[in-house]
Amino acid sequence: MPPPKRRRRFVHNTKEADSDEESSSSSSSSSSDEEEDDQIESQVDDDGEEEEVEEDKNAKEKKMKVPITISLKKVCKVCKGKGHEAGFKGAVYIDCPMKPCFLCKKPGHTTMTCPHRVAMEHGVVPAPTMNTKTSFGYIFKRQVQARIPMIKLASVVPTQLECGNIRFHSRRVTCLEFHPTRNNVVLSGDKKGQVGIWDYCKLQEKMIYGSIHTCIVNNMKFNLRNDEVLYTSSSDGTISCTDLETGISSCLLDLNPDGWNGPATWRMFYGMDINVGNSLLLVADNFGYLYLLDERSRTKTGEPIRIHNKGSKVVGLHCNPVQPDLLLSCGNDHFARIWDARRLEAGSSLASLAHGRVVNSAYFSPITGSKILTTSQDNRIRLWDSIFGNLDSPSREIVHSHDFNRHLTPFRAEWDPKDHSESVAVIGRYISENYNGVALHPIDFIDTSTGKLLAEVFDPDISTISPVNKLHPRDDVLASGSSRSLFIWKPKEEIAETTQEHKRNCKEFIYPNARKKSRGKLEDDSDDDSDFGSKGKKDKAKKKYSIQTLRGKGKAK
Repeated sequence: MPPPKRRRRFVHNTKEADSDEESSSSSSSSSSDEEEDDQIESQVDDDGEEEEVEEDKNAKEKKMKVPITISLKKVCKVCKGKGHEAGFKGAVYIDCPMKPCFLCKKPGHTTMTCPHRVAMEHGVVPAPTMNTKTSFGYIFKRQVQARIPMIKLASVVPTQLECGNIRFHSRRVTCLEFHPTRNNVVLSGDKKGQVGIWDYCKLQEKMIYGSIHTCIVNNMKFNLRNDEVLYTSSSDGTISCTDLETGISSCLLDLNPDGWNGPATWRMFYGMDINVGNSLLLVADNFGYLYLLDERSRTKTGEPIRIHNKGSKVVGLHCNPVQPDLLLSCGNDHFARIWDARRLEAGSSLASLAHGRVVNSAYFSPITGSKILTTSQDNRIRLWDSIFGNLDSPSREIVHSHDFNRHLTPFRAEWDPKDHSESVAVIGRYISENYNGVALHPIDFIDTSTGKLLAEVFDPDISTISPVNKLHPRDDVLASGSSRSLFIWKPKEEIAETTQEHKRNCKEFIYPNARKKSRGKLEDDSDDDSDFGSKGKKDKAKKKYSIQTLRGKGKAK
């Protein structure tokens, strides 16, 4: 038989010694045994390490090869419950049934089945009619009411998209204003502090002033004595006066002359309006204070007056069109307040209109100034029919979708300045609607006297939300700001000639000609917040544009 292998001796080291080997010399045997013991220990250690490595590999393979189980049960992403699901399903958003309705904020139903979504006038008490049994009511109905125009017809509601200026701004649009004398010119402000001027009848006639402010433009007002002078308020804490002919702007008031010293001391301007009778420019900041500036001397008059709770933003100011000394303000303290501008003192408001959440806007009616329209973040549009009546509670509350989280300009319901019945308001909608499988966000025209939806304006080419909307003071034109773009809407004409109908079927859009850089970024479509060029100097944004015509008539309901 062949001699046994040495490896087996290493394994079975207790049976290695023979009687012949024991009789040999102790010195040679002891030295050889020590060498063999060292070799055995080293090999055992190597074998142990190899076994550990193999075990680790097996464990990792087991972890990597865990079987994937697919559950067909519906799991809600909102409440983590089983048996239902929530979120977008195609173009429709499905609510969690365990949460209150997103629209009316009440439990028991979802947004899709909310009665206010099915009929906006649900639960709205219509405006009371005049009592004709009295002599005064009889005379009013026979002689006065006939001269008052009825609510505007749906045929003159601007429901058709006429043209658009795509990516006109480098940040989202925050405010819009029509020129007081040039009917075709609209002005817009954005989050970056830029002010744009656009003639929508001559698409390529546009200008952007990029050196007026350094951050959000919150409000714009024209000088009523000089229509080429524009006042702007910004979150950089400045009020600027800009000459639109020369493009030169001057700072009227700066609340942060020492620069940035932290959020606790940084002041920002929000609400702004002009008192025509006293030639005063009224502006309010984010600490609840009101400032008065003389338009003629362009200087501040008096000391700041606290008109809202300390530390709350005053986001809106509006002077009564008939009696300018009546001032309406609204802020983050959940109140809209009426003031007498002749005696402005802290706590001296004539009335305080309570709301459920932050008040985004508050306006007097445009002709008589006797009504008040407010927009609040609790998805409510509130209306007071008379400022001389009971102001403890609103005359009507209209449930409308305009509550949002962030990254949007606040929604504001605004009057139609041409509507003599003072009943029509326009506001963008936050919740999307499914139009032929596409999620669109329409612009709503609402009859505030009944709460009914007069018209919803949308176009399949616009899938973004339109929170900023402005109706023309003289023409039947609607300007809307959606993201960084501007759009113009006009009434839909039923009868036209063939050539005119072809032109009407073609919507014109103007796009910036942005050249691509080596890294794939666009030169004229930068998201950088800096207003400075490569040399460190502020310069006006100069862009090249191209016109693109798209066929297809805008849809509207």
